[in-house]
Amino acid sequence: MTPGGEGLGPMRPKGAERLVHLRSRWRYAFLALTVLVTVGLAFVGLGVFGRLTGGGWTPADAESARADAVLRKDFHSGNPDLVLLVGAPRSVDEPRAAAAGRRLTERLRTDSRVQHLDSYWPRRDPSLVSRDRRTALVSLRLLGGEREATRTAESIRRAVAGTTGPLTTSVAGRAVASRELEAQSQRDLVRAELIAAPLVLLILVLIFGNVLSALLALFAGGIAVVGTLALLRVLTEFTQVSVFAVNLTTALGFALAIDYGLFLITRHREELAAGRDVGQAVLVSLRTAGRTVFFSALTVTLSMSALLAFPLHFLRSLAYAGMSVAALAGLTAVLVLPVCLLVAGHRVGHRVGRRVGRRRGAASSAGAAADSAGTWRGRGFFDRTARTVMRRPLLTVVLVVPALLCLASPFQRVEFGLSDDRALSASSPVHRATDVMRKDFDTQATDMASIVLPGLTNASSPDLADYARRVSLTPHVLRVDTVTGSYTAGVRQAPPTPMSARFSGLGGSWLSVVTDAEPYSAEGGRLVRALRALSAPVPALVGGDAAALVDTRAVVGDGLGRAAGIIVLVIFTLLFLFTGSVLVPVKAVVLNMLSLTATFGAVVYLFQEGHLRWLVGDFIVTGTTDTLLPVLMFCVTFGVSMDYEMFLLSRIMEEYRRTGDTTTAVAGGLEETGRLFTAAALVIAVTMAAMATSHLTPLKLLGVGLTLAVVLDATLVRMLLVPAIMKMAGRANWWCPAPLRHVHAKVGFTEAASKAAA
Repeated sequence: MTPGGEGLGPMRPKGAERLVHLRSRWRYAFLALTVLVTVGLAFVGLGVFGRLTGGGWTPADAESARADAVLRKDFHSGNPDLVLLVGAPRSVDEPRAAAAGRRLTERLRTDSRVQHLDSYWPRRDPSLVSRDRRTALVSLRLLGGEREATRTAESIRRAVAGTTGPLTTSVAGRAVASRELEAQSQRDLVRAELIAAPLVLLILVLIFGNVLSALLALFAGGIAVVGTLALLRVLTEFTQVSVFAVNLTTALGFALAIDYGLFLITRHREELAAGRDVGQAVLVSLRTAGRTVFFSALTVTLSMSALLAFPLHFLRSLAYAGMSVAALAGLTAVLVLPVCLLVAGHRVGHRVGRRVGRRRGAASSAGAAADSAGTWRGRGFFDRTARTVMRRPLLTVVLVVPALLCLASPFQRVEFGLSDDRALSASSPVHRATDVMRKDFDTQATDMASIVLPGLTNASSPDLADYARRVSLTPHVLRVDTVTGSYTAGVRQAPPTPMSARFSGLGGSWLSVVTDAEPYSAEGGRLVRALRALSAPVPALVGGDAAALVDTRAVVGDGLGRAAGIIVLVIFTLLFLFTGSVLVPVKAVVLNMLSLTATFGAVVYLFQEGHLRWLVGDFIVTGTTDTLLPVLMFCVTFGVSMDYEMFLLSRIMEEYRRTGDTTTAVAGGLEETGRLFTAAALVIAVTMAAMATSHLTPLKLLGVGLTLAVVLDATLVRMLLVPAIMKMAGRANWWCPAPLRHVHAKVGFTEAASKAAA
């Protein structure tokens, strides 16, 4: 490829000129309309709170979900939505405590919102009393979907919590856990914004030396976030939206919009400092940084769309949030921010403009001949760093890559699970109550596995009794209850009772499997697979929390290849259209995979294994990593890292067109953009680190992981590995086979140098 830019892409200036001219004429009306629309969207977006869900972890058509649906519909049973832990001073069997327990049980049994109830009183089920006999359980299955059950559980909790006569009551269960997740995520959102907003504003003021420029970047972020919250509110009418979608929206929205504002405003100020008037500066900024912003926003949007490959409401709602906020951040940057710059005029460029002007003047006096000969000498830290790396590129690769692989090594020990009550803080009342159940009761009575046998309606079927006996012989199974009685270790321990009738109905029969295995554990997964491998009288559906984990892991495994393929294809295609190169997109994908794997390893070391907890804040170590969070980090990080990749490449390509020398182009491009993408990385790191202050472990993990990924990308990857590999590749960086070169000439896009754009 020649220095003139053969294969680097066509120029398309007319559309940008017309757009700037139109916005210049109507700039005040446009800004007024933007503010009015944003205020209206804010009122709509506020309605999203209270309509979010804490579930969506399991595919709706999975075997565990179908088993749960049949239990709820045909048998009015299944794992409880709400569990009451009823404690007595001495014993729950003491007459006064037992009488109060029976009254509480009858009161709840007559509640029209309760579908099914299991209580220690009056049957004195041994699985529903603690080892010291001072705490008994009352488990309730509630009518309605997740949102209605959550409201009902909160109402019952308020009615029974505290002290009632001789009894004290605390609550656990997925419905109250979901409600507490939502409430805590809202509190964490407010705290994160209170931490991040002033720090980001301070960083922007220090970068720009100008309060107005900083406020314009924040204004762009606010529009993107408000618009996405309004869209999420609309989506709640049609699908489940996770409580974490709002936290991701605010963190990612402000981070991306401020990054894009940094890119555009900085280029605008450079053009003002070069002597252009405001309109020309805006036009050049749109043609150069604006195109980079467009491609970056498109890359993040399409990367987040990879989450749609998974049939999970949790990931899909985060995909909607991420796609929306990235698209709106990009649109705000190229549509609204230029109008703001037209209105602000020269007021955005005072201090830094003078510094840039002096810098450019000094560079000009150094002589263009030295530049074109490839002997242009550096002017700052980033240029010197790039040239030092490029003097010994192989040594840099040999040192940095093993360091990243060392960080990645703990990922080999990953154990996947799902979030439960331990996602809440240790001080959470719901977690404390659930922890009592976990420690003081002999079995996982409220987290039982269930086996549904649709169509098996013969209550006295010998096949059913034989099947129940075989199930009771499975490792980790303590007891099996069904319509033919109770079974332990292959022997029927008790004949059927009147209560056994609940295990049979017109739709078939089911078995309750009491186990000592933690639901979200390796033992729980092995138990589910063993139960599903047993031959049954009719095709069986195995459900329960452990089965949900097995099904979720299977869905994630099936969709991971599709999601990775989407992201790789998106990044390769867009970077090819942006650069006209084949090698550059391949390099970007490989380096992103390397830094992301290092991030995953660090997350396992910190959160699964619990090392350095003082560094990231207190949380509960479960020995597992949430199955879905690495998938989310994979999509977000791949998209966000393209911000720096595209911005750096755009300046490298400008320098390469001017000089035709790869070393000069890389050093010059890194010098021009290093300070800026370092500042952009700092902004993203601050917003993500603020999310890491959450008391919810998934948000803390996501915040720490994304912060680390951004820091690794902006330092080891962008400042060291990129210059080293581009130096080793030389002119091959810009190689493109003839057929693809023709394709790029027709449909490719490339930033233009500001001289050409003038």
